[in-house]
Amino acid sequence: MVDAYHWPWVKLGEVLTFWGSGATPRGGKNSYKASGIPLVRSMNVHDLRFERSALAFIDEEQARELDRVEIRKNDVLLNITGASVARCCLAGASAVGGRVNQHVMILRADPSVADARWLALALAGPCKGRLLAIAGSGATREALTRSDVADFAISLPSIGYQHQISEVLDSYDRLLENNRRRIEILEEMARLLYREWFVHFRFPGHENVELLDSDLGPMPEGWTDRRLGEFLELSYGKALKSDDRKDGPNAVYGSGGQVGWHDRALVSGPGIVVGRKGNVGSVYWSDRDFFPIDTTYYVESALPLRFLDQLLRTLKFIDSHAAVPGLSRDQAYGLVVAEPTSDLMSQYDTAVRPMYSLRQVLLDQAAILRKARDLLLPRLVSGELEVSELDSDLVAV
Repeated sequence: MVDAYHWPWVKLGEVLTFWGSGATPRGGKNSYKASGIPLVRSMNVHDLRFERSALAFIDEEQARELDRVEIRKNDVLLNITGASVARCCLAGASAVGGRVNQHVMILRADPSVADARWLALALAGPCKGRLLAIAGSGATREALTRSDVADFAISLPSIGYQHQISEVLDSYDRLLENNRRRIEILEEMARLLYREWFVHFRFPGHENVELLDSDLGPMPEGWTDRRLGEFLELSYGKALKSDDRKDGPNAVYGSGGQVGWHDRALVSGPGIVVGRKGNVGSVYWSDRDFFPIDTTYYVESALPLRFLDQLLRTLKFIDSHAAVPGLSRDQAYGLVVAEPTSDLMSQYDTAVRPMYSLRQVLLDQAAILRKARDLLLPRLVSGELEVSELDSDLVAV
């Protein structure tokens, strides 16, 4: 069979050298390690994006039991069960050498006929609707079986044309990766300056300030030890189901970070979001107006918010709920911290403000790049638009 763009249809199994999923190590989640060999789960796999921050780790003995599903460079990862079924991306560099659990399938393309990056684009783009339809046709829950994947039909252009489309994606990805690294550097600069001033006490003029004994240890003269609840309030976010969100300029935050956009804000920015349920004690900064949902708190305080943003990231919040992870405000309010002089907090806010502002500019640029890429690439992958029709400057970015 040939499609409207004269690309032959083939079964996915015909262009793969391997496809298969793994398992959760014996002992379940309790057997995960603080470091070791990565275990990729469905939360790591998003459409065309690998999320390394949520990686779990296993030891070498556990990994040997999953040697069959060791991740290689250029492997495509496909979620095959649950709410995230059919999400698909290339394995990130941090996942190579790791393993996958039972919710993620490795698709290893035959490089003579299929470009791995193009394959990820096709499955996450034009093919995703059909994958979801197959996954939802089961009797119990959404799932894709090994035979579903093997028999799934894709429209396959020449390997040379696949490479051309991949090069377009690479251009966008290089810019996005460069932005991500610059953002990380800016965030690290703000953290290091906070640590230098408020942990090591090497702030401007520290040579002339005496260290005095306190319940928290040596503390610069003029600083006080105060409970968190004395100078900030953790206010509750508001429920906002995904179906009720209307596309707009305001970021929506959950305890795991930004989860979408809305046409209305609950809080005027800048502001701080703190995870209340799920990802307890997580801290997120928003330069703009935002909407924190009911799994979060947002911070209200008269103190400089950029100082508080860094302070909150140093605190250890306690999970106060046995069944569903949750942060108790009373526990948080009872934490005792060192409060510097108001002048020093203001100096810090002034010093890091340009870092925060540039970070927001880079985030805005990244959002524009992703939107342009997401509009362009489905048309390329489906054959609706040919690479030759693109402006040469765009292809080269």
